[in-house]
Amino acid sequence: MLNQIRAVLSLLSSAGILKFAGGLQGLLIYIRAGYEEFSSYEISLIGVGWAIGFIAGSLYIPHVVKRVGHIRTYSVMAAFGAIAILLNLLIITPYAWAILRGVSGFCFAGAFMITESWLNEKATNKTRGSIFSTYMIISLAATMFGFLLISIIDPHDDQLFLIGAILFCLALVPTALSRIPQPKPLANPKLDLKAIFVMSPVAAIGCFLVGIGNGAFGGMSALYGQKIGLSTEMIAYFMMFAMFASMFSQKPFGRLSDRMDRRFVIAGVALGAAVCAIVIYILDSRDDIVVLGLIGLYGGFLYAQYPMLVAHANDHAKPGSLVVVAGGLLLLYGIGTIFGPIVAALYMNQFGPVGLFLFNAMIHSMLGIYTIFRLFRREAIPVAQRRKFRGMLLGRNSTPQSAALMPKSKPIYDDIQ
Repeated sequence: MLNQIRAVLSLLSSAGILKFAGGLQGLLIYIRAGYEEFSSYEISLIGVGWAIGFIAGSLYIPHVVKRVGHIRTYSVMAAFGAIAILLNLLIITPYAWAILRGVSGFCFAGAFMITESWLNEKATNKTRGSIFSTYMIISLAATMFGFLLISIIDPHDDQLFLIGAILFCLALVPTALSRIPQPKPLANPKLDLKAIFVMSPVAAIGCFLVGIGNGAFGGMSALYGQKIGLSTEMIAYFMMFAMFASMFSQKPFGRLSDRMDRRFVIAGVALGAAVCAIVIYILDSRDDIVVLGLIGLYGGFLYAQYPMLVAHANDHAKPGSLVVVAGGLLLLYGIGTIFGPIVAALYMNQFGPVGLFLFNAMIHSMLGIYTIFRLFRREAIPVAQRRKFRGMLLGRNSTPQSAALMPKSKPIYDDIQ
């Protein structure tokens, strides 16, 4: 395994630095927006900007790479990403920050896609599993370290923006100097959302709803923490803890769903997230330990939903259509993240900071109830004909190239034979 990882170490280093920068900037921008006394609606627009930029990057970057190549495109993404971060210090208005966050989302999507396509090109059927799992661990760990840095350096200090820009530029170095041959053009599947809905209504509707919930939590949770009086350190810790919990929740839920109708587990996890959110809303606790524990439990349910929905869609998908299906579901997820922060801001204005979790409880409940409804409308795929569950990157960090990099899961009956 070490030899396999050593062969792509430069690419994994770039990915780690990039995810570190993404975690740092992703939390810093919302905390600083609170310090600048932006309204909840204005802060929600920052989340919307990221979602729009990330979707646009995922759809458009393959065309850019086809014209000018991977290294040149990656260099441009690094340059514009660093510029966008630095401009946050020069233009401190909510609408400028929303636009700049969109530029960051576009650049991060492009950089992620190029790194992942390079890893995919280097991976073989024998090494793909170890490369993908290492990439997942590095991605989650680096993002959490980005959160952790905010608990060490005062977010009032402008040097955090400078560090973010430096990291974005630094991520270019291992990839630019890599001797690994440039990969083939990026996968750019033609997306048919209607066909995906017909193939798997639960996955299509579910990814849209999960995008709404995750977008609301990712975009407004820092404001929630500030409004209830948590320290900056605690806000960083609970964001980190929510993501950390997801590292241990995906596989148990996924393996359970391999043994029964996957929709039962999807409904259970969605309703589990709803119960956690309702408890947070009712208790409305200001105690650091209580908030940390509840958010961690909630994160375990929250971030397990998207991978299982993708797995459910793949159970119904035709052979060889993994990237097309994942790309369509990712687009639905991304559209959901556009709406999530805005509606969550309205709930927070109406019900106070904890209204974020009242809104998300409603979203998770809708997913759970709709999934139960679908149990009576369609027979389950036999266990022997399903594809094994594969852990995935969190939706906000996934691109169509993430799906191409994933180990190619065969139906279980193929494995038995």
